[in-house]
Amino acid sequence: ADEYLGIFYPQGQTNDLSGNTVVVPASHMMLRTIARSDDQSFQWFAPAGTRRGGITNASSAGYITSEGEFQSVALNEGQRDTLYSNAINPVTFLSGAGLVNFGQKTRAKNASSLDRINVARLVIYLRSQFNKLAKPYIFEPNDKITRDEIKAQADSLLLELVGQRALYD
Repeated sequence: ADEYLGIFYPQGQTNDLSGNTVVVPASHMMLRTIARSDDQSFQWFAPAGTRRGGITNASSAGYITSEGEFQSVALNEGQRDTLYSNAINPVTFLSGAGLVNFGQKTRAKNASSLDRINVARLVIYLRSQFNKLAKPYIFEPNDKITRDEIKAQADSLLLELVGQRALYD
């Protein structure tokens, strides 16, 4: 269990650089999907669904049978719901949209905002930005002037994030 871990199912089928058909783990598909989502929006938007969850580096999703053959599969709604309720993000084929990541749960132990990938990524971004913001104040006096300067910078950052739809208040 971890707030910064996501599991995806099933595997994908694609071509390697030599043109050979290969089976890749779901993480192969998701790394590109998340990068493309970030290119289209901010990291606090869900890299899922038909707008930002489209998978373009695999031709189909499925699994390897006991005979060693790739079996393509399009997960139905019940299968997707079962996977999602177990914090496994389904990758499936949707008519009209193609291959799509249809989940964004993390492996968080407890139900909270951090059980979503976009929220976990927002927290990582905030930690990074607050760390950069606070560095110039190391060894400064812990007085009202210093605290007011830090607060003004933090308020400015948070107000910008409200405008970018990362926060709503």
